Formats: sequence, C-alpha cells, structure tokens
Amino acid sequence: MSLDALADRLREFAAARDWGPYHTPKNLVMAMSGEVGEVTELFQWLTPAESANAMADPKLAADIADELADVLLYLVQLADVLGVDLIKAANDKMDRNEHRFPKPGDVTG
Repeated sequence: MSLDALADRLREFAAARDWGPYHTPKNLVMAMSGEVGEVTELFQWLTPAESANAMADPKLAADIADELADVLLYLVQLADVLGVDLIKAANDKMDRNEHRFPKPGDVTG
C-alpha cells in the first residue's frame, strides 16, 4: 500500500466517524507527540543491548509495532491535512543531508 492509499483510507475512516473537524494540524501534532511518547515509554528503562533485541520479545514487539503504527498514521494524516508529499519531502531532506554530511573522504565544494 502506498502512503497515498493509506491517506485515503485514513480520510475515509475519519469521515465515516465525523472526526474531520478534530483533525486540525495542531490536534494531529499533539496526538502524534503522545504516540511518540508511548514508543519512548516502551524503551525507557531498557539497556542499549535490550533495546537492540526488543523485537525478540513477542509482547514487546507487538506493542512496539502498534505504537509505531500509531505514529505513522498520525504523521500521514498530518501530511495529508497540510498537503505535504512525505515521499518527496523525505527525498528532498536526504538530498540536503547528503550535501551537509558528506561521506568521509568525499570532497565538497
């Protein structure tokens, strides 16, 4: 499924429940931030080694997947409401990052 198709599905889901008026950029950012906090909470007290192996624990893996999905869903909704093409924005950002942070040994001018 593409991000556009996911945005369509989210739009239809929200419309069927009359949630459109609540899906303002401010509210979506706040909701997304809360979900990022829930991801953070899952990793908060893990050691670096435990965090690297978090997906080996089936319960923790399921919780992580659910919370990451929530973050993604709110991000896609926010981008949709604001008219941001996330794939283009991400590629543009990577282009800038490649220029800002060249590989060791690369000469920039």
